[in-house]
Amino acid sequence: SGINAEYGGMEALNRLKVFEGVPPPYDKTKRMVVPGALRVLRLKPGRKYASIGRISREVGWKYGDVVEKLETKRKEKSATYFQANKKINTLRAKAAASAKQP
Repeated sequence: SGINAEYGGMEALNRLKVFEGVPPPYDKTKRMVVPGALRVLRLKPGRKYASIGRISREVGWKYGDVVEKLETKRKEKSATYFQANKKINTLRAKAAASAKQP
């Protein structure tokens, strides 16, 4: 602890980028899971951790409920898209298989 530690923490907070939702440059990119960033793989069992959402609510962020509603809506929309895409892919695979057979 000391002045240098406080300065390093301040610099780390200055470098931190946090968005509500997905901003325009990133909304068109494919979302992926980074295994090296998973809490289950990185932390030993029993270690303490903090989520950004909980910390934000504790310091006065008021839009947690709004984001939660939007997230459930996004998940429903994503599930319907996935089901429709799954049907199309199975039909496409059947068509490709039937086209290959003479």
